[in-house]
Amino acid sequence: MAFLALKNIWVEYGEKVVLERITLDIAEGAFVSIIGPSGAGKSSLLRVILGQERPTRGTISLEGAPLPAECGPDRGVVFQRYSVFPHLTVLGNTMIGLEFAAAPLTARLFGSARRAAQAEAEAMLEQVGLADSRHLYPAQMSGGMQQRLAIAQALIKRPRILLLDEPFGALDPGIRADMHGLITRLWREHGLTVIMVTHDIKEAFTLGTRVLTLDKRRHDPHAPHRYGAGVVYDLALTRKAGDLHPGGTAWEPDVQPSITIDTIGNN
Repeated sequence: MAFLALKNIWVEYGEKVVLERITLDIAEGAFVSIIGPSGAGKSSLLRVILGQERPTRGTISLEGAPLPAECGPDRGVVFQRYSVFPHLTVLGNTMIGLEFAAAPLTARLFGSARRAAQAEAEAMLEQVGLADSRHLYPAQMSGGMQQRLAIAQALIKRPRILLLDEPFGALDPGIRADMHGLITRLWREHGLTVIMVTHDIKEAFTLGTRVLTLDKRRHDPHAPHRYGAGVVYDLALTRKAGDLHPGGTAWEPDVQPSITIDTIGNN
């Protein structure tokens, strides 16, 4: 039984078909990179898994049970734009998820509950390298620091699935390399299943244990909206979550990946 299973997923907006016949089995602990041209439905697929959108057709299951339509603590997400609250400090931004979960009406904790939440948030900030910045506000932080904070927000509820939507696209190359090392380490330490959308092919292969390419297999020049994208390439990379480069962060595939086209009827 697959950890996460998508069966015959379609996403349509009126007459426009964005995704069609998406069938995927994703193993627990995988790092799946999704690439493809603009407009191929990469972010739409991510939103369907997150629960922001419902598929027009098809089903999604987690360990054999239907995946809840609304995003819960089982799923965390990091977007390219920093999803942080400008009026809260780094510590406050990290604690807010715990406060909303425990006190949904007031989003405030008191006494021992607040101290426990603060200790948990501080431990998470230590993991993402922001322990010394916990009293800063987002406006006082660099883009890389804000993205580290967004990752802390996503992981504070201990999700099983982490969804990344172009998370490093706005960062400078040096900072992006540091973020690659961070997300690789957190993926390994937290036992996450990661699904990442990216336009950067090198990034997809550097981080992923599996690379999917979305694109349209059928085109009608008179009705370009008629057909949606599917999985045209499904590449499994031969390596394990613990196989790190000697530098401890980045890696390369142990062997050249094999290319599989339409093995499960997506075309």
